[in-house]
Amino acid sequence: MNYRQIIYTAIILLLFTVIGTSLVALTYDNTRERIAANERATLLRKLNQLVPAGSYDNALVDDFITVVDPAAAGKDKTVTVYRARRGDAAVALVMSAVAPDGYSGNIRLLVGVQADDILSGVRVVAHRETPGLGDAIDEQRSDWVYGFDGKSLGNPPLAKWAVRKDGGNFDQLTGATITPRAIVRAVRRTLLYYRANREALYATAANTE
Repeated sequence: MNYRQIIYTAIILLLFTVIGTSLVALTYDNTRERIAANERATLLRKLNQLVPAGSYDNALVDDFITVVDPAAAGKDKTVTVYRARRGDAAVALVMSAVAPDGYSGNIRLLVGVQADDILSGVRVVAHRETPGLGDAIDEQRSDWVYGFDGKSLGNPPLAKWAVRKDGGNFDQLTGATITPRAIVRAVRRTLLYYRANREALYATAANTE
């Protein structure tokens, strides 16, 4: 191959690279807004499982803050808190939480707390627990997670916020105790943080990012 052929081949390769990069960028630009809209809709569906859409009138997905919880798991120890309101009245908070001591690692949760300090519910949003055992924490596989509905720090008493094997009031899963124990502990920690910071969580201005 002579020098002219080398230059010609290089130009052809460069053109293919430029065209390919342009197509990728064009595809990204065309789908970015759609992806963002889908992610927003998915988040709203999850939040509405804990705070029914008709119970508030603010933009729940946009009314959130990020706080630092010393008791939270994870390297950054941050917690995202979504606030539901009707007019100026507080309706509920939905707090992200992490159970760091699951059988297979972190279990990510959403914890909904009504303005009367009663749990509206708990949902597992990500986990790596053992299929057929620990994965029963997923509401699509069992109704175990619904056991938190209507509970509070006084119901059951704080000392009873544990699985039955540890002397508490919460059921464990057949063949799996570590997973539910981790979630009960995480929800308890979240409620304690909520109780200590309730007014500030509702009063703080929403993030604008």
